[in-house]
Amino acid sequence: MFYYAFKYIVLIPLLRWPLRPRVEGLRHVPRTGAAIIAGNHLSFCDSFLVPVTLRRRVTYLCKMEYFTGRGAKGRLTAAFFRSVGQIPVDRSGKDAARAAIDTGVAVLRSGGLLGIYPEGTRSHDGRLYKGKAGVAAMALRTGAPVVPCAMIGTFEAQERGRRLPRRVPVTMRFGAPLDFSRYAAVSDRPAVLRAVTDEIMYAIRALSEQEYVDVYAAQARAAAEAADPARTVRPGAFSAPGPVPS
Repeated sequence: MFYYAFKYIVLIPLLRWPLRPRVEGLRHVPRTGAAIIAGNHLSFCDSFLVPVTLRRRVTYLCKMEYFTGRGAKGRLTAAFFRSVGQIPVDRSGKDAARAAIDTGVAVLRSGGLLGIYPEGTRSHDGRLYKGKAGVAAMALRTGAPVVPCAMIGTFEAQERGRRLPRRVPVTMRFGAPLDFSRYAAVSDRPAVLRAVTDEIMYAIRALSEQEYVDVYAAQARAAAEAADPARTVRPGAFSAPGPVPS
């Protein structure tokens, strides 16, 4: 109940009306049943723009740090994320990754709509990075379709460190659902998980028209910070919105 009250009273006035995002391909999001919304991740506001656009409730797996902050600000942040139904995920190792996958699978098996960023973290320079295989594991274990989603313009609207988004053109594109049922018999093979993940990332790239880098985002960011600590963001790293690929 609180989720929808907060969505319509706070999130929509705060994000949807000022940014006025252009939405394309909304018909591709299933109205009922389990599905995964797999998107690129450019800004903190991404996780809120998708829920205010869709009528269905979207549950995101959020990093644990949002729930463990100290002081008044930390408690307020944790309360906010819990109130809108987001789930904390420990990203510290393989066991934590398995627990995150199990949590996502539980959401999907209950018929929910799960939001996930296969890159694992926000892009530091606007490019699209290699996806992690957790999204593939969830899709194959549950049979849920994967709806690719591209956020365009949110990098410029709210880069790292900016508290509130600025008013710039934002486009949200949803692509046709991807069905991976053909891999059901071999769903536990690492090569299959990698192939499914790469197919999802290719679909996101086709929608977003971003430059793709075959390296994990966290590794690329660490390398960029080591090379030039004073400048880790490269604005304009991807092209302007174009037509939705057929």
